[in-house]
Amino acid sequence: MSEMFSRMIGTLAIILLIAAFIGGSDIVSRFIKTEKKWKLSVVAGLIGGAFGVYGNISGFGFNGAVISVRDIGPMFAGFTGGPIGGLTAGLIAGLHRLSMGGITAPACVVATGTIGLVCGIIELKAYQYIKKPLFALLVSVIMEAFHLGVVLIMVKPFETALNIVTHIAIPFIAVNSLGFVLMITIMTYTKNQRLIYNERNRMQSELQVANVIQHSLLPLLNDEYPGCDDLEIGASMDAAKEVGGDFYDVFFVDSNHLAFVIGDVSGKGVPAALFMASSKITLQNCIRDIPELPKAVAAANNALCVRNEAEMFLTLWVGVLNIKDGSLKFISAGHNPPVYFSGSHAEFLKSKTGFVLGGMEDMKYTESNIQLSEGDLVYIYTDGVTEAEDNDHNLFGDDRLLGCFENKNDSSPEEIIKDVKVSIENFIKGNSQFDDMTMLCFKWK
Repeated sequence: MSEMFSRMIGTLAIILLIAAFIGGSDIVSRFIKTEKKWKLSVVAGLIGGAFGVYGNISGFGFNGAVISVRDIGPMFAGFTGGPIGGLTAGLIAGLHRLSMGGITAPACVVATGTIGLVCGIIELKAYQYIKKPLFALLVSVIMEAFHLGVVLIMVKPFETALNIVTHIAIPFIAVNSLGFVLMITIMTYTKNQRLIYNERNRMQSELQVANVIQHSLLPLLNDEYPGCDDLEIGASMDAAKEVGGDFYDVFFVDSNHLAFVIGDVSGKGVPAALFMASSKITLQNCIRDIPELPKAVAAANNALCVRNEAEMFLTLWVGVLNIKDGSLKFISAGHNPPVYFSGSHAEFLKSKTGFVLGGMEDMKYTESNIQLSEGDLVYIYTDGVTEAEDNDHNLFGDDRLLGCFENKNDSSPEEIIKDVKVSIENFIKGNSQFDDMTMLCFKWK
């Protein structure tokens, strides 16, 4: 009996290894979506038949019988390809067993073919239960007991049949039944892992498209836009994930006034990106339609509070520049203060800050003003810049940010942004980006 167990388990291990490969590939599953179900049945029948033939070849001879894990093949084919698949596998495995000869050969043909057919019928009637281990175990035990019953009925003399069944019943039922349960479990697990992997790849592809769409929502700043000879502008947005909640915007309020907006939505990923798109459009409409900047921001805040079931919010800095005389009016709604670089001195452009947008309705916002001189530069950013961390969780911080402006009198906004990025990269030393990082910079010439 120990040798029977050893031989059968060795064969079973090879079959389970192949089953894991099949479950992890689309050899069978790619036929499931086709309208021609017979294709799946044929493939399942051929694979199950191959399992059965291998079980015969690797079987253990005993008193004219071949003790093997042959029945796993037809059971697999029936549960996968229905009655046609199960019967096909059963006949392949059974006829091969018949060619090997022996007193149990005819009985094995009948038993193996019937097992495949019955498992196929079960697949039609109780498909939802097939993947449950206890159900699979119960079915396989019944099928193997049925196989031994056919041997008792068909093999003559009865004493010989009884002697064979008595000696092989325990290893025959145990290995085949447990082996079939393991096969179902392994194939189900590997199939689920493959589906998860495919779904992850699909989502990754969609996020990459979303990243392209999100960047397309941002203004393309070049020599043609905004087209002000007395102004240089640079901008950058790097999301911590494929899509993020940071955004910037530059647009004309009228022919003489240019608006600069930068926002940081709470959270990350797709929800933040959707709220970002809504916020950007809302702010642009309100600032263009309402002349007074405090009233425009307040109106945008109220609009964003309406139906904000996700309870998201954003910090905001918005400035409107008179491109004729260089006067700048601005509002901060819980946002980091910009860096004001005049001459060779860099400082934070402090102002009274209002409440974040989207957090509470009917909030009031206070406007501040500053007069730019020739060569003055304003650098606006989100907190992903100052809160960038190194491997020891030290923050990049305000002082290091101000240090980026030393000896940068003749630098353009694009050069400033590039230098800040290099400083952050040197500081974090390969540590992953934790938060979205957005910068908007303009220089009055």
